Amino acid sequence: MTSPWDLALRDRLRRLDPALAAYFSTIPAGSVGRGTGTFDVVGTPRRWLWPVFAVLGRAAIAFPVWERDVPFEVVNRPGEGAVRATLAFGFRRGERVMRHEIRMTPRGLIDALGTRGRLEASLRADVVDGRLVLGSTGVRVRLGGVRIPIPLAPRIHLIERREADRQHVDFSMTAPLLGRIYAYTGSFGYRIEAA
Repeated sequence: MTSPWDLALRDRLRRLDPALAAYFSTIPAGSVGRGTGTFDVVGTPRRWLWPVFAVLGRAAIAFPVWERDVPFEVVNRPGEGAVRATLAFGFRRGERVMRHEIRMTPRGLIDALGTRGRLEASLRADVVDGRLVLGSTGVRVRLGGVRIPIPLAPRIHLIERREADRQHVDFSMTAPLLGRIYAYTGSFGYRIEAA
């Protein structure tokens, strides 16, 4: 099973920091990738947006919080041409889990967000100075076999980099006129282990 990152980045995968290249390369069958770390910050301080994130939280996409020093665990599982990821956040009020699946399709790299994957973000991936730089180019809602584009949808931006022996992630979601409406940023250690 080839990693969707291998398919999307091709030769550019070799330009990543070697530890990042291992993270984004194909996970061997019978194994999972597991990382643990701490997010410096998660969520949005704009409480008037929390009702929207409460709805997204029920779908395991994003959560109505603004917290610092949040412990987390990420587990990446290989699928058929995909990587299924769960990200467990240790919030003060209890653990919440975000789910998504990255896959390569004829339309390009897609991130199917949430438990049912009904929200889909088209992604553009690149390698800049050994870091992975990821940005969304469109968002759709999947209803049955129909995918409906969301006009003026928030944009996703993510940078993954390596520093010392830690992997750093910087994720932000921005909306037209509003700027950044959601973020998480922090670092973690990562290993491949038997499933």
